[in-house]
Amino acid sequence: MTSFLGPFDPAAFGAAPSGPGKLSVALVSEHASPLATLGGVDAGGQNVHVAALAGALADRGHHVTVYTRRDDRELPETVPLREGVHVHHVPAGPPEQIPKDELLPHMGDFGRYLARTWRHRPPDLVHSHFWMSGLASLWATRELGLPLLHTYHALGTVKRRHQQLADPSPPRRIALETEVGSGCDRIIATCRDEVVELGRMGVPAAKTTVVPCGVDTELFAPRGPVAERGTERHQLLQLGRLVPRKGAAVSIAALARLPETELVVVGGPPADRLDEDPEVRRLRALAREAGVADRVHFTGGVPSADVPALLRAADIVVCPADYEPFGIVPLEAMACGRPVVASAVGGQLDTVADPATGRLVPPRDPEALARAVADLLADPAAREACGEAGRRRTLRRFGWDRVAAATEAAYCEVLDPQPVTTGAGVV
Repeated sequence: MTSFLGPFDPAAFGAAPSGPGKLSVALVSEHASPLATLGGVDAGGQNVHVAALAGALADRGHHVTVYTRRDDRELPETVPLREGVHVHHVPAGPPEQIPKDELLPHMGDFGRYLARTWRHRPPDLVHSHFWMSGLASLWATRELGLPLLHTYHALGTVKRRHQQLADPSPPRRIALETEVGSGCDRIIATCRDEVVELGRMGVPAAKTTVVPCGVDTELFAPRGPVAERGTERHQLLQLGRLVPRKGAAVSIAALARLPETELVVVGGPPADRLDEDPEVRRLRALAREAGVADRVHFTGGVPSADVPALLRAADIVVCPADYEPFGIVPLEAMACGRPVVASAVGGQLDTVADPATGRLVPPRDPEALARAVADLLADPAAREACGEAGRRRTLRRFGWDRVAAATEAAYCEVLDPQPVTTGAGVV
């Protein structure tokens, strides 16, 4: 029976009625290590998701091992992430940084290594993240007869639709994603939009459970340190990887329509290497052309512990991506009590409640973004109300305890798919 029935209601998430006992769970995340520094081209929401899910599952009593590719020869084979969670570095390809879109040729080695490792000590189940992890895991689990659940995080059909000839994905990505969807035991999708897209690919909704990404509501909270602001102007903040689809160019164009307002862009390479980054150079040129260069500030990548203070300092957090498979930043902003103005795409349709917690606007529309931001900047009471509602929404629906419980319930469905028959009937 599908878990995708009618309106998305993460508030219904809760603990499985009877837990499965302590499980050995293998999370496979080939390019997105939970140990990575965030803000790089290939380090973002998936890294956060895998690390937080692993920890939340460990809090529920399970032992979790995250398998990720060794991208530095100095890394040890196994690194403890926290109690109950270890990161295992898989030797697949050269031990150096490789763009994720160039990793497909190494997935055979990745899958064979998993099969060898699991043959001697198999996990109870495997949960792969991103399509290449799914491919490597599918090969290994087929050989060993292990249950496999998969989370895509992003779909090639959506990326190709938006990026077209600029899409750097391997040509076979969509076909291989379909193979993963057909071959795994269950798909854990992160939003309703993804289920619709999978249906277009031929993957039935009945095979899919919707479990959103989560947010650490203790780390991301209204109370706590606030980053310094250099001026009395209103401050907008955009956070995430510095890639064109995240829409920083849209924010800069909108800023030209917003006097007495500055934009802080968080993400990308370290601050001392910003001048070398092509995307930063492109965005700075756009800011100069728009006449707002003095009001756009790039921080570079920052440690995750510094992010809440930056969010608390903002009047509004903007998330104007062209497309967004889920989007963790709106949740982080809402958990900190900040109003969000986001593009009405992907997972942001599920997370941002318009008008309660912010505003949803069409993607790639600087005028609509500026109009929504201006309305909120002109109404401090509305901003405060949005922030309070956003905090309540994240506490009710998106805490990692709820997400882990829903994920565990999906694991239980795969491990014990048959109803239990007793003398009183089926229970």
